[in-house]
Amino acid sequence: MTGMDEGHREGQRTRRIVVGVSGSLGSLAALNHAVEEARRTDAEVLAVLAWLPHGGAHGYRRAPCPPLLAAWREAATSRLREALGDAFDGAPSGVRFSSRTVRAETGHALVRTADRSDDLLVVGAGSGSRLRRGLRPAVAAYCVRHAACPVLAVPKPTLQREPETFRRRNVRHLPAAPAQGH
Repeated sequence: MTGMDEGHREGQRTRRIVVGVSGSLGSLAALNHAVEEARRTDAEVLAVLAWLPHGGAHGYRRAPCPPLLAAWREAATSRLREALGDAFDGAPSGVRFSSRTVRAETGHALVRTADRSDDLLVVGAGSGSRLRRGLRPAVAAYCVRHAACPVLAVPKPTLQREPETFRRRNVRHLPAAPAQGH
């Protein structure tokens, strides 16, 4: 697209699909869904990995250490590269694709990035565990409440849900569900 502003084509802005990526199976499912949607709609995909210094932003302000901050930033960049490698062996083919790391809480970073009304924000649906939700509110729920654009929460892949169901049954000493079709 030479001679045109980035994000514009024939006087119109290219639709973006912003997707949260952490490297988890749920985020990889969201990333795959975002790429398929981009292929279907000729949209641009922007993969975002949010990160914070260990101890959070407040902890870092109390005891700043620039070399540690640089190491955490590089670790986040490596994690994003690894996630893209796991999903596509690099970058997906057949779509306009870019990625970035953002130093912020995940939900805030995604909502701030997907700031156009015609964007689509895609996130993994995350964990259903009450303990995890209590300790760290769900990113998907935050995005739905605060985003200026539509939000699509992609459920966990079956391969991730089944072992978690078995683990919960095992902790409660329940028998494994019988195989269906037998």
